[in-house]
Amino acid sequence: CGSGLSGETLSEHGHHWIGYDISQSMLDVALEREAEGDLLLADMGQGLGLRPGVIDGAISISAVQWLCYADKSSHEPRMRLKAFFGSLYRCLARGARAVLQLYAENMDQSEMIMTYAMRAGFAGGVVVDWPHSSKARKAYLVLTCGPPSVQTSLPKGKGENGELCSDDDESDGEESQTVGIFERNRPRKKFRVNKKGKGREWVLKKKEQMRRKGHAVPPDTKYTARKRKAHF
Repeated sequence: CGSGLSGETLSEHGHHWIGYDISQSMLDVALEREAEGDLLLADMGQGLGLRPGVIDGAISISAVQWLCYADKSSHEPRMRLKAFFGSLYRCLARGARAVLQLYAENMDQSEMIMTYAMRAGFAGGVVVDWPHSSKARKAYLVLTCGPPSVQTSLPKGKGENGELCSDDDESDGEESQTVGIFERNRPRKKFRVNKKGKGREWVLKKKEQMRRKGHAVPPDTKYTARKRKAHF
């Protein structure tokens, strides 16, 4: 939450909020500004530690990308991203939305952040405002808690003069291949494919191996390797 500037906007709109920051000095500034929200000194890379389903929405300003860096020898970026998105998904109410502004260093970093968000169960993608401006360009990771639906479709990014980007603006030009709107859904669960069971030939082969080793093995009959009924 930093110094609480974003929290002031939430308070002005009548929302109750909880702010996290890893810096004690930033929280001290928020206290001096008399921020109305509850302030917590915590590392979001270790999880949020909130009860399941108690949060109606989440915002973050230029914070998530820092989880991709290892400031300590004990920090592992992938595990920190997993802990953050997993705890965020659990504490959000079903259908709630999280909007996370981020400044990814490159496409690989953005891809890693998106991957762990999807693995946690989120649906959504990246929305870019002013995609063709080097200074005003802003990227937002817009996530929805739960499966995608018509009501949870991604908003349009802003273009020139604050107008919404059209589909043509998002698809034209070489730069638009790496900006604009990137939407993904949660990965589908992989269904296990049942391998062919151990048939009669396999059982007879194993019994013969046991006999060669000197073990006492029951004789082979027509009932050997036959599947038994589930009831008497």
